Amino acid sequence: MSRPVSRVLTLLELLQSGGVRTVAELADRLGVGERTVRRYVDHLVDLDVPVESVRGRYGGYRLAPGHRMPPLMLTDDEALAVLLGLVAGRRTGITAAAGTAGETAAAKVRRVLPERLRHRLDAVLDSLTFTTARAGSAAPEAAVLLPVADAVRHHRPLAIRYTGSGGSGGSGERTVYPYGLVAHAGRWYVTGRDLSVGADRTFRLDRIHGARVLPGTFEPPPGPGPAERVLTALATAPYRHEVTVRVRGTAEEIRARLPRSVAVVAAADDAGEGEGDGEGWCRVEIRAERLDWLPGLLASLDRPFVVERPDELRGLVADLADRLMDAARGTPPPRD
Repeated sequence: MSRPVSRVLTLLELLQSGGVRTVAELADRLGVGERTVRRYVDHLVDLDVPVESVRGRYGGYRLAPGHRMPPLMLTDDEALAVLLGLVAGRRTGITAAAGTAGETAAAKVRRVLPERLRHRLDAVLDSLTFTTARAGSAAPEAAVLLPVADAVRHHRPLAIRYTGSGGSGGSGERTVYPYGLVAHAGRWYVTGRDLSVGADRTFRLDRIHGARVLPGTFEPPPGPGPAERVLTALATAPYRHEVTVRVRGTAEEIRARLPRSVAVVAAADDAGEGEGDGEGWCRVEIRAERLDWLPGLLASLDRPFVVERPDELRGLVADLADRLMDAARGTPPPRD
């Protein structure tokens, strides 16, 4: 690569780091005169790179938004960060790119890398394994995510077309005051006030099939943040069983073992008969389709607990206790 071309590319890299760069600063970094810097800027403009001149005492040059993305100059660390981010995003299901957009973006980055760096990054990607299973794809469409984010940022009402679970349960046109966007467990959610029913709701973005920002503004209410609202909504969603358990310990201690998306934990108003030993108790509420996993979860808390409801859960806890006692005594399980 000839020296002038190398310096032009270095100039582009400096401008891509952001902010306004003075002519004197650029001349010093490139080791050339200020007239040469201006000539290099003209070369970039001829290549349709949107370089903007800033006048005034602190003026200079900066990159302005253009009709297309200018060539990217990435260091080794930056290229690795971009590719690993795309791979990890696809793996966890959090990449906000439907279809093959993430794969094509990674391919474009790899294609323009120097051969030496491309081989080194391929070695990282080929040798990388994950300890978690690949998450299911629930990426929102850009046509949905962008207007939702715009409405959240500027506190604007939002009109959406929503399909609830199973094609019902809240399907149809909705007008929402969106409070915030939340990414959780490989899915994107928007939480806000559903004006159609006059209540706070949480919507999955992959079930929104049209979003349009409406005129006007609203004031977000005080109280829990968007993430806490989403986790509480997930923990209190309607399921087959409504479970209530009293657990001894502080709310902070119990929440450290039970995710907010699984359980709602609050200090119990009453200790219950025979529980007034001076240590606090909390009431834990869980919604579940099945109960078979709950005895093990409660046992893992390693704290005294009392099942308030349902009665079926008490029987399952007793069965687990019997199996644990048999295992402790070395008693073999009965043959079927």
